[in-house]
Amino acid sequence: MKRLLLATALIEAGAGLALLTCSSGFTQLLLALPLEGAVGTAVARVGGLGLLTLSVAAWFASQDSQSHAARGLVTAMVLYNLGAALILCMTGLTLHSVGVLLWPIVILHAGMACWCVALLLFYPAQIGH
Repeated sequence: MKRLLLATALIEAGAGLALLTCSSGFTQLLLALPLEGAVGTAVARVGGLGLLTLSVAAWFASQDSQSHAARGLVTAMVLYNLGAALILCMTGLTLHSVGVLLWPIVILHAGMACWCVALLLFYPAQIGH
């Protein structure tokens, strides 16, 4: 579970920093559309901050990856990764053009969701830990 948590920390830190520092450029690479207006930029930056928060939580959970808190975080990451993959996939299917990062990021989120599920299923929680 430690590797999954460390990978999540690194991936989401990168995405979060990209959304915080160059929101429009990142969405251009993702959706082939720039953000328009202050509202879009603000929402993207709040999302970036949320990803940085997930990154910090995953980093600290990796230091005690057998805890119930770490399992709880991985369980939440299943929902996040599945949701992100589905939302981005549906967006890609409805847009006439997509950015170069869209499908790789969809595949990344789907893969991360599978990794989370596999760990939760094949490494059950230790009783009394």
